[in-house]
Amino acid sequence: MELRDFFREHPRAAIAFSGGVDSTYLLAEALRLGADVKPYCAVTAFQPAFEQREAAEFCALLGAELTTLELDILAEAVVAANPPDRCYYCKRAIFTALKERAAADGYELILDGTNASDDASDRPGMRALRELGVLSPLRICGLTKAEIRRRSRELKLPTWNKPAYACLATRVYAGETITADKLRRVEEAETALREMGYSDLRVRLWHDAARVQLPGDQLERAAAERKAILEALKPWFGLVLLDLEER
Repeated sequence: MELRDFFREHPRAAIAFSGGVDSTYLLAEALRLGADVKPYCAVTAFQPAFEQREAAEFCALLGAELTTLELDILAEAVVAANPPDRCYYCKRAIFTALKERAAADGYELILDGTNASDDASDRPGMRALRELGVLSPLRICGLTKAEIRRRSRELKLPTWNKPAYACLATRVYAGETITADKLRRVEEAETALREMGYSDLRVRLWHDAARVQLPGDQLERAAAERKAILEALKPWFGLVLLDLEER
């Protein structure tokens, strides 16, 4: 099935929008194909501020009005407890709220940007999507991440080469309670490193230390700038570890 066939069969839908490569391409194609679609973005403690800004900017670029839903995801006790299948409970809470808001706006069908490269066996959140009847057009149409990036580049979308970015909750190891303070420290540390010119990075909590993960081509520079990195992360972490395995 091609996307034009999908939207011919489903001409009206709400789109769960994050501003990432997949959801931006899905929204752009839906609009290009004449579908009546409306993007919704859930704002939680798990999304960094820059992603929220970019989501709004990309919707404005595409001429779509973005609706944001502010959710206190840490009020969900099972999510804050951070079990191995935390993503299932998080997705269920977010998409339940999204479905309720979209239905109130007259949109009964919910779409998301899951693609054909996403491994269902490694993503408990996809079970929540199935249970809630959320459809994933990119996956249904067999579009892989590489193909989506290629098509995004052809459409001149600014996200075509945007690095993948997992939510901040993934910086806290399973079984360790997630708190707003932990997420804030991680986000501030990652922002500081990006301002130093590092990219596609992660700062993971290792007990109370920052475990910095970088692409292989940035590791040598990071080692050379050890003192600068320690100083930049000092407000949030007393101990900083550089993971020598490339991200």
